[in-house]
Amino acid sequence: MHKYQMYIGGKWCDSASKEWIETVNPYSGEVWAQIPKGTAADVDAAVSAADTAFRSSEWRSLTATQRGKLLCRFGDILAENAEALAEIEVRDNGKLYAEVVNQCRYMTQWFQYYGGLADKIEGSVPPIDKPNILNLTKHEPLGVCACITPWNSPLLLLAWKAAPALAAGNTIVIKPSEYTSASTLEFARISEEAGFPPGVINVITGLGADVGEALVRHDKVRKVAFTGGEEGGKRVNLAAADDFTRVTLELGGKSANIVFDDADMDQAVSGAISGIFAASGQTCIAGSRLLLQDSIHDEFLERLLDMAGQARIGDPMNPETQVGPITTEPQYRKIMDYIEIAKGEGAVCVMGGDSAPAPDGNKGLFVQPTVFSGVTNDMRIAQEEVFGPVLSVLRFTDEEHAIEIANDIKYGLAAGIWTQNLKRAITVSDRLEAGTVWVNTYRSTSYTTPFGGYKASGLGRENGMEAIKEYLQTKSIWLSTGSSVANPYMRR
Repeated sequence: MHKYQMYIGGKWCDSASKEWIETVNPYSGEVWAQIPKGTAADVDAAVSAADTAFRSSEWRSLTATQRGKLLCRFGDILAENAEALAEIEVRDNGKLYAEVVNQCRYMTQWFQYYGGLADKIEGSVPPIDKPNILNLTKHEPLGVCACITPWNSPLLLLAWKAAPALAAGNTIVIKPSEYTSASTLEFARISEEAGFPPGVINVITGLGADVGEALVRHDKVRKVAFTGGEEGGKRVNLAAADDFTRVTLELGGKSANIVFDDADMDQAVSGAISGIFAASGQTCIAGSRLLLQDSIHDEFLERLLDMAGQARIGDPMNPETQVGPITTEPQYRKIMDYIEIAKGEGAVCVMGGDSAPAPDGNKGLFVQPTVFSGVTNDMRIAQEEVFGPVLSVLRFTDEEHAIEIANDIKYGLAAGIWTQNLKRAITVSDRLEAGTVWVNTYRSTSYTTPFGGYKASGLGRENGMEAIKEYLQTKSIWLSTGSSVANPYMRR
């Protein structure tokens, strides 16, 4: 049993409550670690440490170039520890090691990218319409930023937030999911090796109601970056509004994966399976609505069922495994409830539709890869995020019909298009209400490219050059070069 501590102000400490939360290995079903059950007092300590660090000469005296080099060094150290971090994360959330280790290796690029960007944040000298005035603009850090991460990809999604926030000159307080805190605490330990001043990076753990809300409402927090569910995003947005705290929200999705009759069938089948059954469907960008053109519907569905039916369920550390366990018991129950809802709505379950036994006598919770056909877009299974390996298959007739179905939903995080027609790819992409549109591929992201949602899928953007703007504020400086005395009763 590993007992973790929180990381506040450069020191490791227990929570003020002296209480603990057990963290369970989703594959074995066994408790393997304890994390501190934080309180509002711990939040205040962490935010105060971050605020002190932000105002300290040790952090503020670093030039942008020095700050960038620090981030790049951190990225190198993270790369050296990628395999160890991945093993801890798999133990925490049950995701496939093959995918998590790639994420841990890849996340280092966020620190390299934003480390390189740190000294390229330039102001301007706008041409002013007033004589004898020089106007300068500069971009300054906000202060303390809260990074709130989910349980499905805690480290990768932390990198999306922490790297631009630190590159911009802010300090951070990280609140990971209570289900998957261990890898983030290891991340904090590694940050010590990079040489960040105490208090620049802090990690508090605990329940959302105890520490999450207190963090968002803290009067010294200037920015909240949150990834999670729609309801959680609403609460964050409302709580942050009290102090006009800025927010970036990356929320849920119910993405349409659209296959036209001229698509490369093999590529599209593989892409559809990747879109929903990878990560056991526990991803916000899951292509959980598969839209098939009438003329290929039957053949495509047959091929998809044949390939998906061969998926190997098992130990996420085994490189042969393709579908791992469900991360938490509440999420497992939610998925099983939605399967019953879909059956009750009249959708036809053509594959799966039930739990799967845990391999090798373990106690983990597994769900069979499940496919429903005969789904119409007014069904709950087509409108609400399941966040599990459950695919809804819908028919469409032509481009207009496909676009109508795809956009007729409150979410707008992502979408996929499968076609060999370049004109169609461009015109349909233009009309889809989604922050990301993939054409003849799916689930690709990069540190270079903005990511975020339309509608109920969120606010703001992460990744790319746009993301660093989310952690900066602009100051305008006016310098008079005139010698005459101005009229003090008139605006100049």
